Amino acid sequence: MNEKLTQIKTQFTQQISQVSDLAVLEQLEIKYLGRKAGELTNVLRGLKDLSEAERREIGGQANELKKEIEQKINEVRQSLKGQAVGNEFLDITLPGVQTAEGHLHLMTQAISEIAEIFERIGFVRRRYPEVEWDWYAFEALNMPPNHPARDEWETFFIDKTPVGPKGQRILTPHTSSGQVREMERKKLPIRMINISTCYRRQIDASHAPMFHQFEGLLIDKDISIADLKGTLDYFAKQFFGPDRQARIRPFHFQFTEPSFEVDVTCGVCKGAGCKLCKSGWVEIGGAGMVHPNVLKAGGLDPKKYSGFAFGWGVERCYLMKAGLSIPDIRMLYQNDLRFLKQF
Repeated sequence: MNEKLTQIKTQFTQQISQVSDLAVLEQLEIKYLGRKAGELTNVLRGLKDLSEAERREIGGQANELKKEIEQKINEVRQSLKGQAVGNEFLDITLPGVQTAEGHLHLMTQAISEIAEIFERIGFVRRRYPEVEWDWYAFEALNMPPNHPARDEWETFFIDKTPVGPKGQRILTPHTSSGQVREMERKKLPIRMINISTCYRRQIDASHAPMFHQFEGLLIDKDISIADLKGTLDYFAKQFFGPDRQARIRPFHFQFTEPSFEVDVTCGVCKGAGCKLCKSGWVEIGGAGMVHPNVLKAGGLDPKKYSGFAFGWGVERCYLMKAGLSIPDIRMLYQNDLRFLKQF
């Protein structure tokens, strides 16, 4: 046998006898049979430089040695297949364990669903700052300086005193602060859905200091309460179910006139009345026709334009879905996988 082939065979025989795991065996196979730089591969690649007689002789010997090496590697591989690694038995012929696949947080799912529902009727998704000016959050929304929402026990203030023409900076307490910002864009008509994170100094079973709201705003010529009611009915059926209905009750908000509280039929009793809802209806949030002063703050003529707005908590809406029984809103953010995996 050719001297080089004899040397390869001797080295391989010595090294294969010392192999004790599959990883080392794989490296040994690459060393001798690898396509790019294997020891035996290099010999076969060099045959083109030999005479025809030498090519036949050395080529035949190299192919025979290749078969021997492949056979020996396969034998060792079979013997190592059922090897024990530490105290754990490993059988590489068994199928692999599928990696656990996560999913979006249920609040992210709810936000995507709400955005999609309103996009079907022409609303465009907007996002505005979570660190907001007092002017956009309160002043432009027709709230007087002594309004309870502007108290430090209700709102997170960043500045103790005004730092500019728009007042103090705050963590936005509601998505309504995006109304005037949207009007300032001067792109009419407006059909906006603003879904964002809000902050209030409240925490109990039904409130969290950080939560999500979605704000709907439609401004155009000749918009009426009938348009608002139709939009609310549409959302109730799309989000809560086709058998659910929405209603509006007179209320008071500084930034809408007239103003309404919005209720939907209870998902438990379907409107008949039960321990949960008492009357067959469950409140989800507020709505109303945009106040003329708010239109003026946004640079619009209230004699020419009208519109409606509504703002509700994403968490509250989600908890009212049929089939859910979540007693505490704070459970949504405790990162307990036992809870989150259910969704």
